[in-house]
Amino acid sequence: MSEDSPYVTHLDGRPATAADLAALAFAGHAHFTAAQVRDGRFRGLDLHLERLRSASVELFGRALPEELVRSRLRTALRDGPADLSLTATVYSPAGEFTAADAGLALLVRTGPAATGPDGPLALAAVGHERYLPHVKHVGEVAKTHLLRQAAADGFDDAAFLDRAGRFSEATIWNLAFWDGEAVVWPRADVLTGTTQGIVRRRLETLGIAQRTVDVAPADLPALAGAVVMNSWTPGVPVHRIGATDLPAAPRFLDLLHRAYATEPLTAP
Repeated sequence: MSEDSPYVTHLDGRPATAADLAALAFAGHAHFTAAQVRDGRFRGLDLHLERLRSASVELFGRALPEELVRSRLRTALRDGPADLSLTATVYSPAGEFTAADAGLALLVRTGPAATGPDGPLALAAVGHERYLPHVKHVGEVAKTHLLRQAAADGFDDAAFLDRAGRFSEATIWNLAFWDGEAVVWPRADVLTGTTQGIVRRRLETLGIAQRTVDVAPADLPALAGAVVMNSWTPGVPVHRIGATDLPAAPRFLDLLHRAYATEPLTAP
């Protein structure tokens, strides 16, 4: 960031240098979490911290202490705007293509607050399965490549079908459907988003029915609506997947946004 920018790029709690960032230019063995910070606080902070912990254990066999991570987050937020986007990435300075060991580093970046597109979106249905789908890892060329292919074909984005022909997730989104009474989550190997986690637990608190089932393209005509969600937003309407049109579902969309809004904001 420029010297007059209110946003920061910090490595282990200090401003990152060009040399620090050059080493990351081709890094692919790392993981991260992304959040929208409002009034200096997070929704689902516990989910972000657990994501960083569990992914670090999976990729590196150990994790940074939670209080250290929270301290790095506080430092990055200290002099910035009350509302912003934040990404926290954990990696090993030992780099890729080596079994060498090294301590873990934490890169925290902030930027302008975001809310995502308004929609409704049209999604191409494409076959794709992410490696280590439960880890939010970097270096996924397929997601951008498939997004670009979908856009070239007249769609806004892409939804993924696994080898069993079930919908799983979208490029940078979780998928959710509506059957008119319950929220329907696709059953497949996916990255459980922090926003999805927030929405699920708040819907449970509100007594809203939810179910997790296989959803294939042939099941779409029987559904009453669809959305995508990620750290930007708890719901962007989807009006078409592949060749199948989906009805507008304002009640569903409002329900997701209201449920998300009941999650308290927490300071790191």
